[in-house]
Order: sequence, then structure tokens, then C-alpha cells
Amino acid sequence: MKSDWQLVLLRHGESEWNRLNLFTGWRDVRLSELGEREAREAGRLMAEAGLSFDSAFTSLLSRAIKTLWLSLETMDLMWIPVAKSWRLNERHYGALQGSNKGDAVRKFGETQVKVWRRSYATAPPPAASDSIDFPGNDVRYAGVPQTDLPDGESLKGVLARVLPYWNDSIVPQLKQGKRVLIVAHGNSLRALMKHLENISDEEIVEINLPTGIPRIYRLNADLKSVEARFLGNPAEVQARIESVQKQTQPA
Repeated sequence: MKSDWQLVLLRHGESEWNRLNLFTGWRDVRLSELGEREAREAGRLMAEAGLSFDSAFTSLLSRAIKTLWLSLETMDLMWIPVAKSWRLNERHYGALQGSNKGDAVRKFGETQVKVWRRSYATAPPPAASDSIDFPGNDVRYAGVPQTDLPDGESLKGVLARVLPYWNDSIVPQLKQGKRVLIVAHGNSLRALMKHLENISDEEIVEINLPTGIPRIYRLNADLKSVEARFLGNPAEVQARIESVQKQTQPA
């Protein structure tokens, strides 16, 4: 029986840098062993909920791509069409990329780091144009106009680059009645959540998205959420959310 849940958002499983509590952003970091288990568990949860998909979308970063592969393998859906786009990449953390979140708190203060990490409209310090963290120096973005590539982003900036892809590539499939899975990152998915659930600029600061737990949606005719929830045990979901909240708390 075809499920009436039309859309699922899934943050990638734990990465090696999530485990080390580092700012990752556009750095291409692989899943940890736990992250691979989380990806398979997400597939199991979706299959047990009776979900299936007609197409999937992901970013150009390995941790999201691998999560998609593992979850689709678990669901026996590796054959469905998959589209990849830089517009679904994680928020670019600028000059913070590669630094430890706890060290950043000790250097800049918990309040400033929370603003850089969680606020809607404030971007972190930019990455230098000659650094490893400027996307123009990465071959996978060779086809993207330099003026479109970020050197550091706020969540507002992430939403500005995600929405055109949502409207141009994903919305048409949903309007055709297709069931869609998007596997991406904490902030590109928070941006979509803000749009889908009409979350305010102030409220989005406190929204934390756990790794490896599917968030499922029923949408109205305007493709806005009428119902959304996480799959899985509520206590485990809350524990995962709290682990994200604690990443920049002083030790």
C-alpha cells in the first residue's frame, strides 16, 4: 500500500568530525562506524513504517551520499533515481571549518559561537580565497559560478541557495505525486524545515536536527507541512537532539 507520507528529510549519520566535535561545513568527511549504523537504522525505520520512494536527492558531500546509499540498500531501493547538488551541502562555516567547537567557545565565548552556529542571519568569519575551505579550489564545484560559492554562510544564506533547488528540482516531482527522500545536512535541512513548517527566525535558533533519524511529512496543496514527526523511539530521538545541543557547551 502506498504511504501518504510524501517527503522525508534525513540528516546524514554521525561523521568522523561529528565524533571529534569539529566544525565540518563543506569539508568532505566520511561517516564514522556509528554513522554507518545510523544510516542503516534509518533505512530500517523507514521500511518498517511502510515508506517507499520514487526519487532521492542529496548533496555533493560523502557523508550524505553514503548515508543515502546505506539507507536505500537497507530498503532495497538502490535502483531509484538519485540527484546530487551543491545546493544541499551543509552550511559553509568559513574560517571555523576544521576547528574544535569547544576550543572555539573558549576562544570566542559560548554566546558568540552559538550566534555563528545557530543564528538565522549571522555568518561566521569568511574563509580566505586561497584556503582549502574556499569551494572555488575544489574540482567538484568547477561548474558552479564563483559568485554563487560561499566563503561562510548564515542559515539565511543557506535557505537562499536551497530554495531555488527545492522549487526547481524537488517541487515538480512532489506535484507529480512522487515520494521524495532528501538526505543532506543539519543546516540545509533546518533551512528546509523552516520553509516547510513556517518556523520563525527566532524559533529556528533552538531547532536541532539529530543525525540519522528520518523526519517524515504530509504536505498540503501548497507543499507546506500539515504533519511532521521523527521516526523512532521518542526518548532516543530526544537524546540525540540533546547531544547536538551540548556540542558547544563548556566541558
